[in-house]
Amino acid sequence: MRLRYYSFLILFGFLAFSCAKKENETVGHLNPVPFTSVHLNDQFWAPKIEINRTVSIPSAFKKCEETGRMDNFALAGGLIKGEHQGDFPFDDTDVYKVLEGASYTLAVEYDAKLDHYLDSLITLIGAGQEEDGYLYTCLTNKCERLKRWYGEGRWDRLNSHELYNCGHLYEAAVAHYQATGKCSLLTIAIKNADLVNQVFGPGEGQKKVPSGHPIVEMALVKLYRVTNDEKYLKLARFFIDETGKGTDGHELNEYSQDHKPIVEQDEAVGHAVRLGYLYSGVTDVASLMHDKQLMEATKCVWENVVSKKLYITGGIGSRAQGEGFGPNYELPNMTDYCETCASISNVYWNYRLFLNDGNSKYYDVLERVLYNGVISGVSLSGDKFFYDNPLESVHNHDRAPWFGCACCPGNITRFMASIPGYIYTTDEHSVYVNLFSEGHADVAVGKDTLSLTQKTQYPWSGKLTISVDKKTNERVGLKIRIPGWAQNQPVPSDLYHFVENVTDTYTIKVNGKKKSPEMVNGYAILREKWDAGDQIEVEFPMPVRKIKASEKVINDHNKLAYQRGPIVYCFEDKDNNNAYLFDEFVSQDANVSSQFEENLLGGVVTLTMKASRVSQSGDAKTIEPASLKAIPYYAWNNRGTANMLVWLPSAEESAIVKPAYSPADSAKAFSSTDWSPGLNDGFTPKNSGDTDKSYFYWWQKEGSEETVDYEFKEPVVLSQSSVYWLNMDHYDGNYKVPEKWSLLYKDSKGKWVPVETSDVFTVELDKYNTVNFKPVKTKALRITAQLQKGESGGILEWKVK
Repeated sequence: MRLRYYSFLILFGFLAFSCAKKENETVGHLNPVPFTSVHLNDQFWAPKIEINRTVSIPSAFKKCEETGRMDNFALAGGLIKGEHQGDFPFDDTDVYKVLEGASYTLAVEYDAKLDHYLDSLITLIGAGQEEDGYLYTCLTNKCERLKRWYGEGRWDRLNSHELYNCGHLYEAAVAHYQATGKCSLLTIAIKNADLVNQVFGPGEGQKKVPSGHPIVEMALVKLYRVTNDEKYLKLARFFIDETGKGTDGHELNEYSQDHKPIVEQDEAVGHAVRLGYLYSGVTDVASLMHDKQLMEATKCVWENVVSKKLYITGGIGSRAQGEGFGPNYELPNMTDYCETCASISNVYWNYRLFLNDGNSKYYDVLERVLYNGVISGVSLSGDKFFYDNPLESVHNHDRAPWFGCACCPGNITRFMASIPGYIYTTDEHSVYVNLFSEGHADVAVGKDTLSLTQKTQYPWSGKLTISVDKKTNERVGLKIRIPGWAQNQPVPSDLYHFVENVTDTYTIKVNGKKKSPEMVNGYAILREKWDAGDQIEVEFPMPVRKIKASEKVINDHNKLAYQRGPIVYCFEDKDNNNAYLFDEFVSQDANVSSQFEENLLGGVVTLTMKASRVSQSGDAKTIEPASLKAIPYYAWNNRGTANMLVWLPSAEESAIVKPAYSPADSAKAFSSTDWSPGLNDGFTPKNSGDTDKSYFYWWQKEGSEETVDYEFKEPVVLSQSSVYWLNMDHYDGNYKVPEKWSLLYKDSKGKWVPVETSDVFTVELDKYNTVNFKPVKTKALRITAQLQKGESGGILEWKVK
């Protein structure tokens, strides 16, 4: 790795710091169990964690080097000369996140080479830090290209991501310190946090604004727990309290959840990742400061998400515009965003809510996100990633080894390494078994230690055996989570429900004797003075469950999703003769069978069922028998691009006939905004606000003249163009029909020429606006649209004949 040429700095790069003694982390009345105390050897998580260690983390570090993210620190420290690299001021955080993940892996399995690499990297980060603790390489490097982000200097703009960078630095520093006992990165973080504490606060002359892009709030809480210095907790509280106040003249904004004070917010709005991070920090602060009003506020927004804005995969964030939330019940499938980072933030948030009051409903959401919305974000090979995670695709979505905005790959590396830490928690007298995975754990509880070994094939099997490996001195409670899906409730709201309730219930045995334990907050409680060799057997029935969405979720009408255990399924054309899939339906009462396929996608349970396929010739519809196979959603797109869907029609009227060939099928689309998806995916919209399928919009353009083109491989003869205009309001920009538009074609000399027509270029809603023109032979057709003043615009579908 290139960082070796910086390693000489280690000899004198570490700053002196007297590390505080680590204290047990307690949130609310529950205690996290360190992931280092849990050792997994199962066939589901252990291989994924190992791939993360051996593939994802090295790959991400390599990309950070190749893209200049490492060099930016060296440049800031005067170690090299050159130009700042990258397009975003938060590129520093990609380094911090991967470093955090690597630290977690070091704690589990020591690697001298990796340890040395992190030492070199930390020294490089320290070199980029300014004398007073400031650390934001693009400003230190005077990168003029990024002035639109940071403005005229330090802390000049709320959305500069300076504090976001600080937050990820603190989280990496705490992880590295706890994993290695070294103070090198923690010293850098504390120096920076002390500067932030001087600049921001309630005192005279201090800046009084929220953080802009949250994460620094929960990061400061982590720093507080490690150092026991209350100023960091108070600073986290300060940023939370400043949200929605509009002090220091900053403009209130839904995008950053800064539209009104936290205690007045009751709906999830704005950027989904920011919301998850912000409310994770809010939950931390509310719990530690015993602030009931603040805790009720975070629970209120959580209720809104879980009852109106949560995808069946656990993903959050329905719109690409602003990477965030739309209105209640707006849950499109092909165009949903469900950013990988948002799913990870959703885990963080639900975990903190659980630690506050021990209710299993938060773990029900967490488990759904974990097994579906999070791990879908990384390929089975560990070296390709999803930024967004749609629930439908028509060969228009693919994983990538990296992104220009690379927040998701780094986030995956740090999260995957920490998964063992979510399996157990404790209170004063009990151990909570939250997740089920084969492995061993030594869990300190009260004055005792409960040594447990889980044996299970979860999530493919609902059978679980927990063995007690050492005798306990006192009665110790064992609280076993009974998942909501095992109690006929897919999520803790009425947003989704199973088509049929099953009567088979879970069973629990202790040393072969069936028990009917007390249930509290979704946990079955066993209290015993345990002997070595005691065994608890749990069995959750795992029939295939059919799921319906609330009638208020328009995009899922007459459709079913399929789930088995915690796993949500999808239909991918690779398993179904490369079929179109959208033209098929399965009746609600159809039988569904399941089987484990060891050699498919790393070993998965698949579903099979009889289906019907709808086709059309002229005015005549034909229905033919077919069969379908489903795979776990998380495993799709590991064999190339595909047609895929999660919600399958359950009735003929919801099946979409495969569209006939159009000249646009062979065209490439180009636009004045260099981004042109969804112009011709073959799905006719229900109305101008129907954004369930892919669509095009002139992003961040308002009131200007814009273009979008079809370019054909060979000249084609065209005589008709039909445009279905987009009409949608959003805090990130409203999309309205244009003021006017025209149609041009490229002549044999390559010149754009208006088509000859007597038709009017209409801009009517909820229909195709068709223009017939004198036939032309051309290799390109262009729409030129004059957008309305102050408004943007877009197209749901553009057909040509």
